[in-house]
Amino acid sequence: MGPGIIVMVADNDAGGISVYAQAGQEQGLWMVLLLVVLAPVLYVNQEMVARLGAVTGAGHARLIFERFGRRWGFFALSDLLVLNLLTIITEFIGVSLGLGYFGVSRYVSVPLAALALGIVTGIGSFRRWERAMYLLVAISLIAIPLAVLSQVHHTASQTTIATVPTDAIGGGVVLLIVAVIGTTVSPWQLFFQQSNVVDKRITARWLWYERTDLAIGTALFTIGAVAVLVACAVALGGALGHNTFIDAGHAAVDLRDHVGAWAGAFFALVLVNGSVLGAGAVTLATSYAVGDVFGVKHSLHRRWRDAPVFHGSFAACLVVAAAVVLIPGAPLGVVTVGVQVLAGILLPSATVFLVLLCNDRAVLGPWINPRWLNVVAVTVVGVLIELSALLTLATLFRGLNTGVAAVGLSAVLIVALTAVLVTGVHRRKAASFAGTPWERATWTMPQLETLPPPPASRARTVGLIVLRSYLGIAAAMVIVRVVQAIVGG
Repeated sequence: MGPGIIVMVADNDAGGISVYAQAGQEQGLWMVLLLVVLAPVLYVNQEMVARLGAVTGAGHARLIFERFGRRWGFFALSDLLVLNLLTIITEFIGVSLGLGYFGVSRYVSVPLAALALGIVTGIGSFRRWERAMYLLVAISLIAIPLAVLSQVHHTASQTTIATVPTDAIGGGVVLLIVAVIGTTVSPWQLFFQQSNVVDKRITARWLWYERTDLAIGTALFTIGAVAVLVACAVALGGALGHNTFIDAGHAAVDLRDHVGAWAGAFFALVLVNGSVLGAGAVTLATSYAVGDVFGVKHSLHRRWRDAPVFHGSFAACLVVAAAVVLIPGAPLGVVTVGVQVLAGILLPSATVFLVLLCNDRAVLGPWINPRWLNVVAVTVVGVLIELSALLTLATLFRGLNTGVAAVGLSAVLIVALTAVLVTGVHRRKAASFAGTPWERATWTMPQLETLPPPPASRARTVGLIVLRSYLGIAAAMVIVRVVQAIVGG
């Protein structure tokens, strides 16, 4: 137990809390349905990487480099490093906004948070690090009384809350939906959990326990995310003059003004706690990946002198991210939401690599994906690409009717998914394993370097190139929207 709970609750980080607060404040309670739908998607994604880690004993970055080559490996790593650094910046933004509510200067709170994370990670004890993470997981449960008491206050005051989208035909709601997806199912989680499973020395024999751990973590994540969204929806969704989200710091102040001082304090504590937990997990995902790629020691069991590159990259990410947040006048709220949207745009690329690895017989043997899981995974990738396409079109054509565009893209998606599933997933033969159930349960991947290379596939290469090119365009459109939001104030 451990990796699943930590990775899931860390998903309710600064970016997540900010986006859920904005979703509740601007769109109302209907966004809860989106979170409920995303929860099983998140579990499915993370179960695949947990299985990869337990069966192979190798990190996600290393598997991509070994099975897809250095070119695609560096593409995946560059995406991860850039996106992770931006995400760590949002975590320190959350620390500065949360403790700023209590009057603590960001020039004090941000360096202290970075120092604390560096100490906890650098002590060379996996168990102590894990216990520190468990403490933060426990504190995150403050979100539950925040939601309950906000609902009680709403019932007493009888204010009106939004229950339908306030921008159903514009691009704004599409941007917010992609942001919710990006912060809920993030690429960094794939790299973090697989390496953390390996670091904790979980093998295939214990995979059932890890799946239970992951299910508990999914429940805790969903409860926390829904609690934040509901609290902001019922307390701020119908508040006059407060239907436009600014940032998480202003949300805490608004909760204080409309519900009470305890509500603002609870929200600020949830924000700070989630930011620190998220910063620790995202930075660790980066250090794990760097260690995988360069073949150096990378483990929480090792101290600084035993793993200088691992701990050095961890410290470097913290220092750079903290320095950016301390720049005067930085548009913190816009940057936070923009990073989550960018994560949602780049997620299909990471998911495609994940699905291909989970269908690699040489890597997983009898543990490869069942057909139904491939259907789910391919469908998720298709929906994510559709949403990014809708966001791109809404950015290029400001007067676009996104309802009509969504119907057209959905029709194209259905045709494409049908073709992919018929020609790909359902043609794969079922895995055969001649051993006993115990031998299957304890099967592990042979030495990675001894595996035969994967069969060449021109269709797969062309598909990856097309996907990569398209996502680059979509990411550029996200940057355009962020710049427009900054310039527009």
